[in-house]
Amino acid sequence: MSLKTSTLGALGALALVAGLGFWTAQSTPESLAASAGRDENPAPLQLAAGPGEGRPVVVELFTSQGCSSCPPADALLDELAHRPGVLALSFHVDYWDYIGWKDPFASAQYTERQRDYAAKLGLRYVYTPQMVVDGRYDAVGSNRREVTRAIQQSAETPSLMEVTLDATDGGRALLSAGEAPSGGATVWLVTFDDGHDTPVARGENRGRDLHNSNVVREMRALGTWTGEAKVFPLDLQAARAEGRGGCAIIVQQGRGGPVLGAAVFDLDGPPG
Repeated sequence: MSLKTSTLGALGALALVAGLGFWTAQSTPESLAASAGRDENPAPLQLAAGPGEGRPVVVELFTSQGCSSCPPADALLDELAHRPGVLALSFHVDYWDYIGWKDPFASAQYTERQRDYAAKLGLRYVYTPQMVVDGRYDAVGSNRREVTRAIQQSAETPSLMEVTLDATDGGRALLSAGEAPSGGATVWLVTFDDGHDTPVARGENRGRDLHNSNVVREMRALGTWTGEAKVFPLDLQAARAEGRGGCAIIVQQGRGGPVLGAAVFDLDGPPG
């Protein structure tokens, strides 16, 4: 299988999207997206400098341990996680849990986040593996050329505000003044684990040991940014106590809208 899709609404014919081809609900798993973005001869990932002063491009991979087409995308995200200027995050969705393997990191919240993106990006279905870049672009998660192109495009977008993370006094996020969208923007706190290795006993990946990087474990809204400088208190000590590897702040317009600002903090380092 090369790609897995799940309709947003009633089951039926799937939409045509650039680079992915046309699939109907009767398509077999093996026939889905046979040429949908997995590079035959992948080249080393080449990225230019990140956007702005310390503003990372946010790359979200929607993946599942129950999806046999996801491991190549998981490997690409692992590469991105080690690149400067990129905040790479794995969001594990739950809609493939029924086919034999229940992903231990899957959450209905992350599935809903992916559906929000699908609605904003004009997609009629959600699929794995999918990468969403800064809430502006999406690509098949294993297609490094399209993913790299999306990162470069986003890196060229001017940042309208800045986010700084301060680890002193338990931690806080400092948001600069800037141009906010009408209605403001949501300030998200994301905590994630550096990586997990999971032996899969059932399902499409039965018998494989899967590695997932920057696995999101919690995502919650801290409040709203309306264009004025603002400080949000954090509890980094609690995140450290839970064994999390990092935390990030993402400032985003609406549900599934563009990312306006972001910052990441390594929780594996010494406390500030």
